[in-house]
Amino acid sequence: MGAMQRSSHVKIVVFAPESAADAVRKALGDAGAGTMGDYTHCSFSAKGVGRFTPLPGADPAIGEIGKPEEVVEERIEVICEREKARAVVDAMKAVHPYEEVAFEVYSVEGPGDF
Repeated sequence: MGAMQRSSHVKIVVFAPESAADAVRKALGDAGAGTMGDYTHCSFSAKGVGRFTPLPGADPAIGEIGKPEEVVEERIEVICEREKARAVVDAMKAVHPYEEVAFEVYSVEGPGDF
């Protein structure tokens, strides 16, 4: 068996408050994520509830230090070419309102890998 080939795509998943979800989706797409064939700005979103408690020293965009908080958020998913991932994450962070942005980057087999 030959060496395993590294996927040329990643999936970026970010959690954003509803009020910022459109801006985050736009930043992701404008930076090059979500391109599939003849389409751009492709994404998937699902709503849920984010929970957190800001600790002393935090500067929360939502909530108060020491008090548990719940926020309706959107989970936004996009496919991205691996070489664009750092710039896409940086663009997303630039418009995201949270001090600590919850996001994940996964290796995936994208449409161009088949």
